[in-house]
Amino acid sequence: QVQLVESGGGLVQAGGSLRLSCAASGRTISSYAMGWFRQAPGKEREFVAAIRWSTGGTYYGDFVKGRFTISRDNAKNTVYLQMTNLKPEDTAVYYCAVRYKSGIYSSIYEYPYWGQGTQVTVSS
Repeated sequence: QVQLVESGGGLVQAGGSLRLSCAASGRTISSYAMGWFRQAPGKEREFVAAIRWSTGGTYYGDFVKGRFTISRDNAKNTVYLQMTNLKPEDTAVYYCAVRYKSGIYSSIYEYPYWGQGTQVTVSS
């Protein structure tokens, strides 16, 4: 029904910046929100940020503390995650996902469709 493809990951030094992109393709859908999650090796997937598609309202995980910004481009069916002041503990595979109803933004169980992820590695 929908395909989500993440890009923009890579290797960056601590304190640097990256912008991740998630492009949606396939059948046209009316999403409620899109989110970013991340997962480090051996750890559970955790919530990073989410954005309401219609209003642009944003929600962030507790660890972000102003360093990350989520945004969307309606014309391109793309959501972005601008990451600044990156830290080694930000190293993880970053995934985007879409959901179609309200609820707990940080819950992975409310996002039925996921991308394959993009690797972000932050060196000391």
